[in-house]
Amino acid sequence: MQGERVLITGISGFVGSHLAEFLLERGMEVYGTIRWRSKLDNIKHIQDKIGLIETDIKDAYSMQKTIDNVEPDYIFHLAAQSFVPTSWKAPSETVVTNIIGTLNLFEAIRNSNSDPRIQVAGSSEEYGMVFPDELPIKETNPLRPLSPYAVSKVATDLLGYQYHQSYGLKIVRTRAFNHTGPRRGEPFVSSNFAKQIAEIERGLKPPVIHVGNLNAQRDFTDVRDIANAYWLSVQKCEFGEVYNICTGVARNIRSVLDLLLDMTDVKMEVKQDPERMRPSDVEILLCDCSKFRQRTGWEPKIAFEDTMKDLLDYWRGLV
Repeated sequence: MQGERVLITGISGFVGSHLAEFLLERGMEVYGTIRWRSKLDNIKHIQDKIGLIETDIKDAYSMQKTIDNVEPDYIFHLAAQSFVPTSWKAPSETVVTNIIGTLNLFEAIRNSNSDPRIQVAGSSEEYGMVFPDELPIKETNPLRPLSPYAVSKVATDLLGYQYHQSYGLKIVRTRAFNHTGPRRGEPFVSSNFAKQIAEIERGLKPPVIHVGNLNAQRDFTDVRDIANAYWLSVQKCEFGEVYNICTGVARNIRSVLDLLLDMTDVKMEVKQDPERMRPSDVEILLCDCSKFRQRTGWEPKIAFEDTMKDLLDYWRGLV
């Protein structure tokens, strides 16, 4: 494995930056795609150790040139418009970026001399509407997406299946449930709470936490455990198959907020903000990860309390 080439699309993002760290520690030669406007804050500490390639995944020529130049042994396809609320405001951009971007990647691989192992990062949002008798969610659950983002990830997922079946591309599809930790983007719920708390502690805003739906339940995994899972997926999983990645524990958003509030001495009011409510929301995402665990032996190692502490400390260091 030493010195093998890895391409991470969207390397400057939350998961991409952690995955790059993980792979560098294992002696891999790491390359990553960025856009001209990409913020590089997440990877500035490793920027001199990775190859950054300005690429627009929506442009077929740009994608082809990247694949031909890197000739990767492994590809982790993480680049996407990944924020659900944004997909309501910009559905066309979400669909084009996520679906056409993935199509361009697969076509570029198919038309190259490379034969990489490819991980396609799907999402638990693909499952959408889940009924109580369908829990915990298995890979065989019906897909009933409830947002433009979720629809785009279903299409991305199925393109992975189709390109494996039609052309033999070595594609593994993963559906990771919620993941968080240091460097998580501000719009995402746990990170948004942590940032607000850090700002209040510094006296930068009044002691009021603005929230959306606190009753929704999510299955959270630490991003550093996710990075390990993604690596194992291209090592041990069956091509063409889909695998859930999760802890198997659902927490309501209120309990996540309460845990973070327990980590500060400042008293704060919690106030619901109508602007943070979605047109439709998935009430519960509780995952069955047995298929992936049996195939890879993966187990999450980082306690949720440690994840939240690291996330809050990350924001305390930024604000």
